[in-house]
Amino acid sequence: MTADVYFIPHGGGPLPLMDDPAHTEITALMRGLEGQVAECRAIAVVTAHWESDAVQLSGGSQPPLLFDYYNFPPETYEYVYPAPGAPDLAREAAGLLAAAGINAQIDTARGFDHGTFVPMKLIRPAADIPILQISLLASLDPDEHVALGRALSPLLNQGVSLIGSGLSFHNLGALRGPPRTGTEDEAFDSWLNDTLLGPDFSDAQRAERLAHWSAAPGARFCHPREEHLLPVHVCYGAASAAGLAGGNIFRDRLMGFMTSGFCWSAN
Repeated sequence: MTADVYFIPHGGGPLPLMDDPAHTEITALMRGLEGQVAECRAIAVVTAHWESDAVQLSGGSQPPLLFDYYNFPPETYEYVYPAPGAPDLAREAAGLLAAAGINAQIDTARGFDHGTFVPMKLIRPAADIPILQISLLASLDPDEHVALGRALSPLLNQGVSLIGSGLSFHNLGALRGPPRTGTEDEAFDSWLNDTLLGPDFSDAQRAERLAHWSAAPGARFCHPREEHLLPVHVCYGAASAAGLAGGNIFRDRLMGFMTSGFCWSAN
């Protein structure tokens, strides 16, 4: 079985777990994936909330939760998600990255941050599938993140699903500001969907466009800093190397701004 690749808009902090009205649709999206991941050997989650000079791989057997959000109700700091870690998979992934010339390290102490446990509580509430959490590179270099995905792609043929956890729109100033009208978010969302899914581009052209994402219309308004976008690059790299076909699984306004989610599958 070749497992699927997903880019999931994980929402704001713990809001998807709090019945927040603005997050109703993405909460439904994540809950709807439960059956699709049921047969996975493990799930590898590339989180927007972990950056390092070398790729970091969570290697603990029972990672704790890392409550890396602020100013939310006390009960949101009491969540549990006792999914097992995947130390054997971490070593396997480290070997793949080393073979591709990518420096990787295993961190046995790191807990699941909210880029991992918030979506996974919705995607797999039973917490019965091992999870490998993967960092971004602090360089934020788009080509390096596509290469990271390509290096990890053999895991897909071993029943490991890959989830990129981020947001296709992530401008906190705009999200926290007054309601506004504008077209930057729509323009960038259209560009991203066309780049990943449009029929007129080869894989090489898609990779080239992703490498120069900041030149896209509305790009720097949507991403003043790109850490929430780069999981898309990892997902694309893995999916393209595995020959998977892509599709849009979410396209709607989240807290007022156009946001998309994607899936790449062998089916």
